[in-house]
Amino acid sequence: MYKGQFIHLLLLALLLAAVAWLAGGEVLDGQLWGVGTPVWFWTAILVPVLHQVVVLLVWRGQLYHHWMTNRFGKRGFLVYKIVFTILFAARPLSIVLLGISNRGTLGVYPYLAYGLAVTLLIPAVYTLYSVVRCFGMDRAYGADHFEPELYRSQPFIRQGMFRHSDNAMYKFAFLLLWSLGLVFLSKAALLAALFNHLYIWVHYYFTELPDIRFIYGSQAE
Repeated sequence: MYKGQFIHLLLLALLLAAVAWLAGGEVLDGQLWGVGTPVWFWTAILVPVLHQVVVLLVWRGQLYHHWMTNRFGKRGFLVYKIVFTILFAARPLSIVLLGISNRGTLGVYPYLAYGLAVTLLIPAVYTLYSVVRCFGMDRAYGADHFEPELYRSQPFIRQGMFRHSDNAMYKFAFLLLWSLGLVFLSKAALLAALFNHLYIWVHYYFTELPDIRFIYGSQAE
């Protein structure tokens, strides 16, 4: 477990270094409300880092040590859901604000970008619908970390977008962030979307997948 967390932090450091290198030159042109694009950009990078570190700490702390329920009792999951929702909503919001600040910096034909944005939005929206309709919001929040005994015997979801991919949330839902960058024709927003999409896979391989194997055992193979 600790080896996975070390690799997580190492990959995060490498991603941040790569983003800092790619964000040079004219990539961070523009401003919004008198605040320069660099501030909006690093806010859009900090939000997913904070979100995924919080999830890592809560999931691991609750699954192995019952931190949340020991501290908050039956309200532990609710407290976590509130924090998660705020940070989750902040991801697209921060990219929207960044996109407005940096709008028009992507040198492509606008209607081509808009068409691609719609194309990416379709699987993203269908995936979010599948999460609500088929997967269930509590399970998406990570309820199995709070009640592993309850979920251990439940089958994996194979409906909606999950019929096409076991990991539809990370493969397709994050295309929404790319579509936002394209709508605003923003280089910086697209770079932030790239960071979001790459970093969620770090979360998957070094936090979620080990936890799935611990909770579900042989069913996860």
